[in-house]
Amino acid sequence: MLTVKKSPADKLVDVVLYTILAFIMLVTLYPFWTQVVISLDGAGVDGAAYASGFVLFPAKPTFGSYELAFKFDAIWSGYGYTLLRTGLGVLLSIVFTSITAYPLSKRDLPFNKYFTGMILFTMLFAGGTIPSYLLIKELHLMNTIWSLVIPGMIGAFNVLIMRNFFRSIPEELEESARVDGAGYARIFIQVVLPLSKPVLATVALWVGVGHWNAWFDSLIYITDPDKQVLQVVLRKIIIQNDTSDITQIIQNLGKTTEYTGRQLQATIVMFSIIPMLIVYPFIQKYFVKGVMIGAIKG
Repeated sequence: MLTVKKSPADKLVDVVLYTILAFIMLVTLYPFWTQVVISLDGAGVDGAAYASGFVLFPAKPTFGSYELAFKFDAIWSGYGYTLLRTGLGVLLSIVFTSITAYPLSKRDLPFNKYFTGMILFTMLFAGGTIPSYLLIKELHLMNTIWSLVIPGMIGAFNVLIMRNFFRSIPEELEESARVDGAGYARIFIQVVLPLSKPVLATVALWVGVGHWNAWFDSLIYITDPDKQVLQVVLRKIIIQNDTSDITQIIQNLGKTTEYTGRQLQATIVMFSIIPMLIVYPFIQKYFVKGVMIGAIKG
């Protein structure tokens, strides 16, 4: 095995780079760790929620705040609607984005540049909030899941990434399938899509995170509190500082002094982060490959 001996200058550069990366990692992870510590600290006003300086560990570890959060009905209704929105949004986006991108990946498609130009145009110019709201209202989509899913179902950037990935697939594979009698639809489903797992996983991750974190469209299109997504519930609690429902739960359980609103806010934030932390490791292995090929090829 051939080994390359590094010079002192190279070793110094490595030390500097690793130091910078370690610092960036700590700066990135510390806010997350702070929320974890606050959510697990049951010391009340003397605990991490009101401590000054760095907070590394909870003074009085407890899962009591999570027990209270489990009894907060708005979280579960928001969770359910957010999961429905995310799952439906990812499924429809993958289906319709791939259907749009596949024909555009064919260079002999008539008016290919014209259609691609139309898609690029939507990346530069948008209708705006008011026209979008009027359109959703006229289509009678208010207070429905479709008002949150349909407007962003096909993203121009995702179409271009997927189109370029499809172009990287050897044409010989499609030609051999065509010789065996397969049509375009069968080639697309049985040949192209199985080879496109990296870009499909990448787009699914982008779309899924976008739907999971979205709140503004739900705020203006959904007026029924039972249909609000989780992020709107978080906004109500954290930004508007409306903890009346949580306070009522604490009083009903007779725990008026054991937990603070700040601790419960951190707990609810953790509830919203955990699903993405679980999903991301399973998709991450496809992420870099899908982005690199989709962005460079074609």
